[in-house]
Amino acid sequence: MNIEDIHNLQNDPYIYAHRYKKERKKKVIGYFCSYTPEEIIFAAGAVPFRIFGTHSSINRADAHLQAYCCSPVRTALEEALSGKTTVLDGIVFPHTCDSIQRLSDIWRLNVPLPFHIDVVLPVKLNTESAREYMIEVLYKFTKELEKNLEVTITEEALRYAISLYNKIRESITTISDMRQINPSLLKGSDFHSIIKSSMIMDRNDLAQTLSHIIQDLEAKKKTPDATLRKRLVLTGAMCSHPDFYQIVEDRGGVIVWDDFCTGSRYFEGQLDPTRDPLTSIAERYLRRIECPAKHSGLSTRAENLLDTVQNKNADGVVFLIHKFCDPHSFDIPYLKKRLDSEGIPNTFIEIEDQGSIGERLKTRFEAFMEMI
Repeated sequence: MNIEDIHNLQNDPYIYAHRYKKERKKKVIGYFCSYTPEEIIFAAGAVPFRIFGTHSSINRADAHLQAYCCSPVRTALEEALSGKTTVLDGIVFPHTCDSIQRLSDIWRLNVPLPFHIDVVLPVKLNTESAREYMIEVLYKFTKELEKNLEVTITEEALRYAISLYNKIRESITTISDMRQINPSLLKGSDFHSIIKSSMIMDRNDLAQTLSHIIQDLEAKKKTPDATLRKRLVLTGAMCSHPDFYQIVEDRGGVIVWDDFCTGSRYFEGQLDPTRDPLTSIAERYLRRIECPAKHSGLSTRAENLLDTVQNKNADGVVFLIHKFCDPHSFDIPYLKKRLDSEGIPNTFIEIEDQGSIGERLKTRFEAFMEMI
């Protein structure tokens, strides 16, 4: 699979899901959010399949959701009500923001699928009781999957899943590191598609594909890019606009890191293969940088953002926030205050999943690039 194939896959993942089920005879389990324990789904013999939502106009979902719900929630429900998700053999909703939790309720009532599981993970992550509770939730999820898929999830299968996911995360990190040294090796939109496809395709196939991509990049690796580019860090929930990466690069910039659940929060952190599998999965969630729907300290996210800017030698930060995303919107004032206090240039761009990024936002971004 080459970069063009990866772009096609993430542009219409349901085509891949239908073909995959027909050819491989495996079940496909839909999920939301990077807090979904994919390793357990994979160990059950199924393919974890992230639901991103549609870029098309919304016609059906607005009958069930208020207009002030964020576009990822509204577009995901639109996909389901339009019949696209009938290919799924089940759905998993992790406990994240209020909108996702309410979407779970609406989905359960209006989108018939073989099974529907809510995974209620703890919100506060930095206590021993949270650790114990997290492990118990993962154990319960394992048993629910076994019941619904009529399988036994063995320790051997879990350990293989952990090994494979460690390899996948390491490979994506390697690709990211190579881009930072030489941005001309791989366009930002290509890297964006690689990460999104990593949440869709068969994970064994994915590991091989990532290995081939690394080999190709190594083969064409030249001296470090001598072009003086403005280095940016993006922060927010997720980015569904690959054209934004092109906008950055066309204006002399490069995205050196992000804080997205469709980015670094998805692939950062390794699982300890020597520990009990469920404990290892739980501890990765407890250790990694959380999103605003979780909590492990009053200043954790700000400190992480500042460390990222410093470690990546970034010139500025872009808050790329979905309209009506309350958790991330509540985060911005204190994060911006910390960045301002350190003299780090930053700007706020509000996006929707429908359509493309408008000329007004492009103009704002151009002004920011000139400022830094």
